[in-house]
Amino acid sequence: MTQQNVVVSDTKSGVSLTVFSTTQKPPAAPGGYISIPRRRVLKNLEINGGQRINAWVESMRASSPTHHKSTPSLSQEHNSWILHHPSALDMFDQIIDASKGKQIVMFLDYDGTLSPIVDDPDRAFMSDSMRKTVRKLARCFPTAIVTGRCKDKVYNFVRLAELYYAGSHGMDIKGPTRSSKYNKDSKAEAILCQPASDFLPMIDEVYQQLVEKTKSTPGALVENNKFCLSVHFRCVDEKKWSELARQVKSVLKEYPKLRLTQGRKVLEIRPTIKWDKGKALEFLLESLGEF
Repeated sequence: MTQQNVVVSDTKSGVSLTVFSTTQKPPAAPGGYISIPRRRVLKNLEINGGQRINAWVESMRASSPTHHKSTPSLSQEHNSWILHHPSALDMFDQIIDASKGKQIVMFLDYDGTLSPIVDDPDRAFMSDSMRKTVRKLARCFPTAIVTGRCKDKVYNFVRLAELYYAGSHGMDIKGPTRSSKYNKDSKAEAILCQPASDFLPMIDEVYQQLVEKTKSTPGALVENNKFCLSVHFRCVDEKKWSELARQVKSVLKEYPKLRLTQGRKVLEIRPTIKWDKGKALEFLLESLGEF
């Protein structure tokens, strides 16, 4: 794989830059979300009996709090993190110098980056101005959207054929044909990678069960992202979270080949294969290196 710079979205402008190998996460900004390590969440889920559900609900609450006023301790922690991890936009000249002779690749998330976070995931629309900006970006650099959403659904939101799309947490990857962007004489097909294809029947089966199981919980929404599922609880009364947790757990106990992860007011079910967004980025970088 050739040396490349990886550019990701920025919290200030919607298009920020970060180093591909970076694994650290910033503390929550004042008034923002407080993160909880995924390992801690998964460890909580292993607790037996009723404590397991309680731990699950507590982790749901910790990783998905409402916005609150900043406190001196949070403000100091955030400022300290920013001091040691400055915005890439503040180092633009240095980045340009370091990128000479290398290929720059843009990797963007969708929800909360190219579109706002909304109560209804089917209404996370992208603005025309953002679409215009991303189109201009793709003319300069190979640009990919890497998301937990279904690839086809995000494509319908974005409607830009010149981008690479990695949906379902990177388990469904497709890009533009090489002839349309890099080599006018080539008729090579678009990049395509679906490492979890064997799980499709199981995912569909679990989806139907979750939809039926969660009907009794007002506000719960199960989203089929093709190779993974999302159970949204953004609109669920917090008093009902334990009930929702039990419902999801009762379905998943029959499917040991599926694992549970957690995001902002969403529970995500995906195959247990060793594949994630990071692997998707590596795959795309290796593929782009062949051009």
